[in-house]
Parts: sequence; structure tokens; C-alpha cells
Amino acid sequence: MKNLFYIIILLGAFCNAQKQDSDFKITDQQYLKNKGVEVMLAHDFYPEGHQGGVGIIQNGIRVATNGDLRLEPTPGQWQPVPKVGERSVDLANQTINLRMQFPDSSKNRTGFNPVEYPDLYLAYTLKIKPEGKSFKIIVDLDKPLPAEWVGKVGFNLEFFPGILFGKSYYMDDEFGIFTRQANGPGYTNEDNEYRMTPIASGKKLSIAPEMPEQSVTIQNVGTDNLELLDGRAQHNNGWFIVRSLIPANTTKNAIEWIVSPNMIQDFIYDPVVQISQVGYHTNQDKVAVIETDPNDTVSDITLHRIMPDGSAKTIETKTPKSWGNFLRYKYFQYDFSKISEPGVYYITYKNYTTSSFIISETIYDRNVWQPTLEYFLPVQMCHMRINDRYKVWHGRCHLDDALMAPTSFNHFDGYLQGDNTLTSFKSGEHVPELDKGGWHDAGDFDLRIESQAETVQGLARIYELFDVNYDNTLIDQKTKTVEMLSPDGKADILQQIEHGLLSIVGGYESLDRFYRGVIVPTQRQYVLLGDPLNHSDNEIYQKNGTTEIPMGQDGAPDDRWVFTEDNPERAMEAAAALATAARSMKDYNDTLAKKCTDIAKKEWERYSFDPSSARIELATELYHTTKDEKYLDYLIDNKKYIAANFANVGWIVATIYDDVDNKRFKKYLLEPAMSYAEKVKEQANQTPYGVPYEPNIWGAGWDIQNFGMKQYFYHTAFPEYFPQSYMLNALNFVLGTHPGVNTASFVSGVGAHSLTQAYGLNRGERSYIPGGIGSGTALIRPDLPELLEWPYLWQQTEYVLGGGTTDYLFLAIAAQHLLK
Repeated sequence: MKNLFYIIILLGAFCNAQKQDSDFKITDQQYLKNKGVEVMLAHDFYPEGHQGGVGIIQNGIRVATNGDLRLEPTPGQWQPVPKVGERSVDLANQTINLRMQFPDSSKNRTGFNPVEYPDLYLAYTLKIKPEGKSFKIIVDLDKPLPAEWVGKVGFNLEFFPGILFGKSYYMDDEFGIFTRQANGPGYTNEDNEYRMTPIASGKKLSIAPEMPEQSVTIQNVGTDNLELLDGRAQHNNGWFIVRSLIPANTTKNAIEWIVSPNMIQDFIYDPVVQISQVGYHTNQDKVAVIETDPNDTVSDITLHRIMPDGSAKTIETKTPKSWGNFLRYKYFQYDFSKISEPGVYYITYKNYTTSSFIISETIYDRNVWQPTLEYFLPVQMCHMRINDRYKVWHGRCHLDDALMAPTSFNHFDGYLQGDNTLTSFKSGEHVPELDKGGWHDAGDFDLRIESQAETVQGLARIYELFDVNYDNTLIDQKTKTVEMLSPDGKADILQQIEHGLLSIVGGYESLDRFYRGVIVPTQRQYVLLGDPLNHSDNEIYQKNGTTEIPMGQDGAPDDRWVFTEDNPERAMEAAAALATAARSMKDYNDTLAKKCTDIAKKEWERYSFDPSSARIELATELYHTTKDEKYLDYLIDNKKYIAANFANVGWIVATIYDDVDNKRFKKYLLEPAMSYAEKVKEQANQTPYGVPYEPNIWGAGWDIQNFGMKQYFYHTAFPEYFPQSYMLNALNFVLGTHPGVNTASFVSGVGAHSLTQAYGLNRGERSYIPGGIGSGTALIRPDLPELLEWPYLWQQTEYVLGGGTTDYLFLAIAAQHLLK
């Protein structure tokens, strides 16, 4: 009996331990964790991009986010969000607390994206706490809501639509299916705003019960105050929203939810094998990265070759090499560099099978960089009609460009006009020569000087170094017409450089300075999807004797605005781009080439200040273009600055390294080059991908492309210190060898698996533009790499101009030349 007693005690303790093991716990990173489920609290705060507040990662997928108070049922991009305060952990009460308040003074009518906050001060504490296998969300207000805000302020939790389409929901006794598009009925509220009738209302909601890996149950404690809303009703980029209004006269537990994400017993993250979705050159190092659960065990990996008869030939089977832990995963590497026989291959590891990929000497000769030049850049061309066989991507747009922007004005997309126009034009006057050239920034249709200049310069460098005479597009500047997939006997890359210069040089000649940018004046125009021809009537606005520009009301001019600025550093960068482009335009458009050189030299003389990255770059490019020794003397005189900032400017100075006879100058740069090479090696070794990966809010793809582009110049100048592997690793990262379950190539339409839902002009159709490059895999704090199949997450899938486009072109074309 005594032994039986002890056995019962031990069994009870064991069962209690098992129960505790299945409960949520607070981690040392200040979030809740339990069997494949993590609950974050403002580790990210980017609510307009669906990151922040209470977020739920369930079995490797972020299913919910932005759990917080909102002043609107389904808020959009420029609507008020609270200021995030300090997060703290109360271990005694097993609670994670976050202080929040409205308004956020850093955004209230100021900053890069100003937001107009109402006259409401609201301070509160947002809490999450374990509740066994569930967790609680609690909101405690400092004071009750003002009477006029009762019925308006509520707690929202957003659910990602991309995994819910076709799945079911139950709200108490109601049920239904999540629809692919927002459907009525709806109504207009007292503020003349459209609202959609809630999908369901009640006290307890079950989301996707048939999908165990992503099903969630939410119960409102105390009241039948739970609504399921479709956030896409007002905003195309909205998510599904679960919402509860804050009752009147409440402070403590003003909101109290019990949330129960479904747990999968003994959840193990399925392994993922990450490869270049395009493939590899026969001479190229070939390393597949295997991403696994930290608790998973290693198995053998197998390389297969697809034979012409459809059979698969096993090439080799081996145990991958352990790399170590990174982010939330354990990584292995499979090096198959010795495999050089041309063919089509795939890799299997446990239950995972990669896409098919190619090994070939001609891997980069077709279907890799070409779509960016023959599809993406033409589609982005402003002031042109873009014909693509039976399709018209857009009409001849913005032929009424542009009116001088109002002074002392902070535009909602980051443009700030000072207290004067810095030109001879008054606000509201038409500025000529802006109705030609340029490319739309892919998500916004605006023309920022940096995006235009970087694109021109990147294309010019490619043409100068690699003599790319590819021709598959007809571009007619006289008729403002583009015919895609229709060669015209001229190198496409030269025609694109010319097109960008028409905007930059034309604007400069009118303004006697570089424009800051050209953009639509109203948010209704800004959020337009589809053909930018619909931005305006293409008729130049004729001012009626006033310098005031009507802004947004009926009858206001729809012409875009041109902004100016006094920014010497940015002017140097734009001038450097013109100096670079002048060399490519020689013998193609000599008039434009001379204008580029003259403007670059004029900007060099206009500003006089201490050395900077932009001034060093301008000196280097002017020396290349003019061979005037004064620019070389400037570089030699500032060799201490170059050495101290070698990571930023060494790559551009490296372009003249072999041309300089000054041995002391070259010897002086050798030591910082060696030092920087060691730093690059250290950074590359910190990830299993052989490149630095340090994303902020945006995915790191563009930064890694830029890193790789610069590595080409370091490699060609200092090959003994900078191997070509860094550049090629950067290219492979963009093409699919990157963290996370989604191994898509960031380049739409390039590779066996790529981004085919992207944030471009056709995102409303959940489609893509071939050759457009998204920023790629983002990092959901603290440690989840994420690339969602969804066209409205600009920080993951937006296309941009500048280096975001040309650095990829450069990498792929440079690889093509180096490996041959």
C-alpha cells in the first residue's frame, strides 16, 4: 500500500508536469510560447504594414497581428495608431504589459507620412498573459472613454486572409466561409463613409476549425461584443478583423479576450531546402541550405538528375554539414559544387522536394536578367503608352506634368516643400519639360530624384562594363509609344538610360536644379490601382491669377506636383549619375551626353563642403568622364576620408584603382581594403547564406543585392582579398537561397518558383510584372523570416526603381561574365 501511495504521488506529479509543459509560458524574449505557438507584443511596430501589437505565430506561420485599440473598425494606411511605450514583464502575475497612448506626436501632422489625429487623449495598458493552453488579451484604460468616443474605439485583431480563403468560421451558432473578395451588403455611416455589415457577431468565434495547424478560437469575456469584419471593404490591402468595442464607463478589463490557438502535439517545423530557383553555372559553387527545427534530427540528402525519358537518376546521397543555429532554426549545408554535368536537377531531403533547377554553362544567357530589361522597365516607363502584344499595360500618362508644389507643405508621402520654391516658378505654375521620360516608382507612380538617378546610373554602369546590346523592345520617344517584344535595332539599355535622362535633364533645365520629386497631390490619386492614365486628364492646368493651388476638393486640378529641396548630398548623387550616364550616351545621343557632363560639373562647383560619400562618388565619375586631373587630385587629397569610410566609398574608388599611377595613394588604400575584407568575411560567416542578413522592417533583398553589386568592384580591384563568392551568394539569395518556408525567387517570373503576387501597379489583380524585384523575406521580430503570398505587403513584395532594380541586373550580368 505504501508503494502504491508513492506511485500515485509520482503519477500525479508527472501528470501535473505534463500539464504545465502544455501551458503558455513567458520567454526571456518577452513573449508567450507554447508548442509551436508564439504570441508577440509589439516586438514589431509597423501597423500600416500589418506588423505590431499582439501578433500570433502558429506552427511557423504568422496568422494574426496588430492586436490593439483602433479608432476605426477597419483602418487604412493614414489613420491614427497609438504611440508605443515601454514593454514590461510582471512575473508575479504572469503578465506582459505594454504602455500605449493616442496621439503619437511623432506622426501627428508631421514626419515622413503625417497622420491627422483627432482631439482625443487616450492612455492605456495592453496586456497578454498565459491562461493554460490559451492566453488572455486585456486592455486597462487610465480613464473611461469620453462619451463622444463610446461606440467608436475598439480592440482589433487582424487575421491574414491568404490562408483563410475557402475556410470556415463559426460565431456562436452562425457559420460561413471566408470569401476571396469583399462582398456586401454595406451602408454609408453618418460621416458618409462606406461600411460593410459585419460578417458575423457574437461572443465566441472559431476560425478555420478544419485547418488544425492554423485554427484559432476567440471568446469575449463578459459581453456578446465580438464582430468579424472584412477589412478589404474600404481598403484593398485590408485583412479580416475581429473587433470588440470598449464599453462606456469602464477602465479595468475594458477588453478581455481568451484566445486559444490550436496546438499540434509534438510540433516539429518541417525542413526546407533552399536553392537558387534558376540554377547554377557549371563553374559556380553550389550550396543548398537546409532549414530545420532546432529539435529535429539530421538525415541524408539526395541530388537527382531528371533524364529525358522522365526518370530520375540519383547523382549522390550524403549527410549535409551542420552549420549551426540562426534566427529560430537549425541549419545544414549541402555542397554539391563538384557536380558540373549540364542538366536539370532536384534535391530531396526527408519529405521535402525542391523545384527543378538547371546546371549549365549558359544558365544566365536567357530568362534570368532579361525579363527585367524587356518587361519590367518598359512597364514602369512614364509618359508613354506601353503595348504588350494584345495587352496595354498603361496609356500615355501624366502629359500635364507638372505644377510647382505649394510652399511650406508636408505631403503625405514624405515630400516637404520649404517656404519658397527655390526656383523662378511660383506655387501652382506649370513647370515645362517634365512631361517626358522617367519611370514610375512601382507601387506609387511617383518620380523621386534618387530612384530616377540610381536607375540611370545602374544601367549606365552595366552598359559600360558589360556592353549589353540586348534588343527586344521598340521605344519611340516621338510618338511616346513602347512595343514590348518588338526589336527596333537599338540596344534596349541605351534607350532606357536615355528615357531616364529626359526626365532628370529636362527638369534640371527648367528649374536650374534637380527636382526632389513629382507626385500626385491627393490620396485618392495616390492609392489608384491599374492604369496611371487615370491619374489626370492630361490637360495642363491654367492658373486663374492666383498662386494658391486648390487641394483635393471637387474641381481642383489633377496635375501632379513637382517638389524641390536644398539637399547638397542628394544633388551630388544625382550629378554622379549624370556623369556616369554621359559616357554611355556618347555616340548614341551626344547632345544629351554633353548636357549630362555640363550639369554634373555645374553641381560640383555649386556646392563646397567637406568630403562625403556622394562627393567622393561624383569626383570619381567626373574623372572617368572628363579625365580632368583635378578630380583625381581631390580623391588623393582626401585619401584619409576614403580610408576611414572604405566600406561606403571604397567600391567606387576601386573603379579607378588600376588607372592611378600614384603608388602612395594605392598603397594607402590597401590596408583599409584588407581590413574591410576581414569585416565582410566575419559578417558573411554570421549566416548560413554567406551574406549579411540584417533586415529592418523591409525585407533585406535590395540591401543584399547592393552588397553584392559593390562586391564585384572590390573583387575586381582586390581579388586576393575579396572572392567572387560574396557576389554570387548575394545573387543566389535573391533567387531563392534565403531563410523561411517560402523559397521563391524575389524576381517575378524568374526561376521555377518566384513572386507571382507582388506590390506593383497590377496588385489589384493579385498578379505580377515579369522581372520586377521585391525586397523579399522580412524579419518578424524577434526571429521569424516571412515572405507571404500576398500582393499588398509592400515591405515584402513591392517593386521599386533605382538599385532595387539595377543592382539585380548588375549581379546577374556580372555573374554571366565572371563565370565565363
